[in-house]
Amino acid sequence: MKRLPLAALALILTVAGCSRKEENMPERYSLIPKPAELVMARGNFIIDHKTVMKVSPLNDQTISVAESLAGMIRKSASVPLPVSEGSKEAGNSIVMVIDTAVSDNSEGYILSVTGRSIFLKSPSAEGLFRGVQTIRQLLPPQLETEGALTGEAAAVLPACYITDAPRFSYRGLHLDVCRHFFTVDEVKRYLDIMALHKFNVFHWHLTDDQGWRIEIKKYPELTTVGSQRKETLAGHGGRPPFTFDGIPHGGYYTQEQAREIVKYAADRFITVIPEIEMPGHAVAAIASYPWLSCTGNELDVQTRWGVFDDVFCAGKDTVFAFLEDVLDEVIEIFPSEYIHIGGDECPKVRWENCSSCQKRIKDEGLKDEHGLQSWFITRMEKYLNARGRQIIGWDEILEGGLAPGATVMSWRGVNGGIEAARMGHDAIMTPTGFAYLDYYQSEPVGEPLAIGGYVPLEKVYSFEPLPAELTPDEQKHILGFQGNVWTEYIPTLSHLEYMAFPRAFAIAETGWTPALKKDFEEFLTRLEVQKERYDLMKINYFKGNYRDSRGQAE
Repeated sequence: MKRLPLAALALILTVAGCSRKEENMPERYSLIPKPAELVMARGNFIIDHKTVMKVSPLNDQTISVAESLAGMIRKSASVPLPVSEGSKEAGNSIVMVIDTAVSDNSEGYILSVTGRSIFLKSPSAEGLFRGVQTIRQLLPPQLETEGALTGEAAAVLPACYITDAPRFSYRGLHLDVCRHFFTVDEVKRYLDIMALHKFNVFHWHLTDDQGWRIEIKKYPELTTVGSQRKETLAGHGGRPPFTFDGIPHGGYYTQEQAREIVKYAADRFITVIPEIEMPGHAVAAIASYPWLSCTGNELDVQTRWGVFDDVFCAGKDTVFAFLEDVLDEVIEIFPSEYIHIGGDECPKVRWENCSSCQKRIKDEGLKDEHGLQSWFITRMEKYLNARGRQIIGWDEILEGGLAPGATVMSWRGVNGGIEAARMGHDAIMTPTGFAYLDYYQSEPVGEPLAIGGYVPLEKVYSFEPLPAELTPDEQKHILGFQGNVWTEYIPTLSHLEYMAFPRAFAIAETGWTPALKKDFEEFLTRLEVQKERYDLMKINYFKGNYRDSRGQAE
């Protein structure tokens, strides 16, 4: 990241009148995630009816970025704020410029706010967009509400100089829409909150035992049958006897709707990575087409949670033809480099008793069923590689041998990520003890039913994605950090927000902010200030105890 020369920086601070007193005013700079470098200064920039916005170069992407800010301000403050082409800093202006000399990181940016102007520079439109989120958080939270501000001084920003870029290239948030379905508008709201906090990957879990949620035109019964279940477990899935609510549950995204969400995310510089589960978590697909299983038995879409024995048959070529057809349609919808193929929690009991699977093990010279799973994943990887895509899988794909170019998502602790990195494979850290946002975030008494576990905000914030036991070269394979939201016990958007936020904001900061700049107490101070914004956005965030009441964060 390029830095301002010391002489120039000193001049800015002299003109702006840097104040020691104002360094103790976090409400002026309550940014989440915290920038890499921030110099606070005295004074403000005032947006009023004469303020103009200049952008250079003016193209579809930069106009979109500029309008994302200008449109919000116009709706709330009723100022004209015209957008035109220009790169010169001038009085009463907001200037956004693409400048490749700013940073070697495409998401990096430099933001200068003085009493005269706002000047934002980045090597890309993506970086400008990240900078716009910083501007948005510096603006009064009332701007989140349409028509909230009146008068000549529409909005005020505190003076500052920010040099910023993310620590990790992968900063993800996951959503399971299989256990409970969320509408297009609900997914868009989730993406909006992600964008505000500089996430850049949305991991969309689209298929599982309890529902198939993406339209595949060649196999219509995946949605006519596989997207619907007759009822849902009531109470906790790990505590029999099981009872059910008797209420049908279902839903799916048409390909047109999925493309709409991909476009909506892309406009916010968020990549959507779809997950199509294989070889396990396949009951919804098998209920649609029983020949996909080893037994051929007719099944219902699962109505309770857990891991189930019926999986895709690894011995039938027709199963691979089906999966290849599915992936052909998926890659036409999702332009992401990565396709997530799951690979987790695949029981081997059906394969052990399947003559086709046993023949496959013998014909391919495999050691056992674990080797068969590795062979299965490798075969699918080769298919996707031939179409210009890479695979991500949960850390079980390490069992029996890792597919040659696979990226590992380490969820059963960090050891899967460590093992992958030592093998020269990329990895994403998402361990249950720090990143599973469906776990309880405080003592269970008085809290909504959750799957279990205990992951308070303090513990989430304490996580360090780079294991100390890895060498610097091995650490380069750790791409970043992701939070996961599994929805067995999360049936509504309000409940989803309650479980995800503010813990996801801690994940955003860990993924973006330099490790040495992180400070939990300061984070809580900034969070307290941002709560007014979240309230105006009507985010149903958790408001209880954010500290680890069971002891120090691990």
